[in-house]
Amino acid sequence: MPAAPAAPAAPAAPAAPAASGADLARQALARAKAEARERGAVPRGAPRSRRRGRFRSRNEPQLFGDAVRTWLIDHGWQEQVAIGGVFGRWADIVGTFNAEHLRPESFSEGELVVVADSPTMAAHARAMVRDLMRRLNEELGEGTVIAIKVKGPGSRRR
Repeated sequence: MPAAPAAPAAPAAPAAPAASGADLARQALARAKAEARERGAVPRGAPRSRRRGRFRSRNEPQLFGDAVRTWLIDHGWQEQVAIGGVFGRWADIVGTFNAEHLRPESFSEGELVVVADSPTMAAHARAMVRDLMRRLNEELGEGTVIAIKVKGPGSRRR
């Protein structure tokens, strides 16, 4: 028996480019979403609420510096710590030369007491009180330092 003539081959369809892994994942996700919609499935869980403001629950973790700052404010020690920071950075605030001859002695109720090592430096410090008060209030907050008393060597505070 003679063989039947072969049917002419259909023209080959152009080959589609191979889909990448990301494309396959997107397609699978789209199919899954469509199937879920057909079944009537809804996402579980309530939408998350966004926290507004800087307030946190005491049970939430927080940065160490924020926790210490809050603790200082709660105990009313923020100003004393700021003053201690100024005493520690005295040379940065007044300059190296002045720091060698002037030292902060105390701070109470807005009054800073500075001790000079010579009468000349005491006079120099008295002349720069306004500038020093401006710099300190920039560091500590306006109105923190309201007066600066300068004591010379051997003088007593009246």
